[in-house]
Amino acid sequence: MKLSTRGRYGIHAMYELALNYGGAPVSIKTIAEKQDVPEAYLEQLIAVLRRSGLVTGTRGAQGGYTLAQPPEKITVGDVLRSLEGGLKLVDCLMEEDVCGKSCACPTRIVWKRISDGLNQIVDSITLKDMIDEYERFAAQGEGEHETNLHG
Repeated sequence: MKLSTRGRYGIHAMYELALNYGGAPVSIKTIAEKQDVPEAYLEQLIAVLRRSGLVTGTRGAQGGYTLAQPPEKITVGDVLRSLEGGLKLVDCLMEEDVCGKSCACPTRIVWKRISDGLNQIVDSITLKDMIDEYERFAAQGEGEHETNLHG
């Protein structure tokens, strides 16, 4: 499975908002610059995240965006499902009649187990976990010492 840029860029944006949780709203321009995400594309993603209830917006000169909940309450799975529309590996996991043999397909069991494992993993990682893990990683001197995740 390969995530689209929607999912990857959305995780970057949410990470930046998590870093600033409890502070002033963060502008799209700031998020885009700090996370190396195209500003115009980020606007579209933030709109989806806002409709999903993961982000709130504030208008005005000091406006911008904040997380709708604390970083420890929002999972990577929440973000990815909001932006990707689901995390199923193959169509037959969403619609049983897709190929005509879904009920009797021996590989469907494999795809379901992989999909269930993937969902369990992304649902177990919060934005707070991302921050904590990156801080440990940076403290060990591995990688860059900035907030850009590069991924």
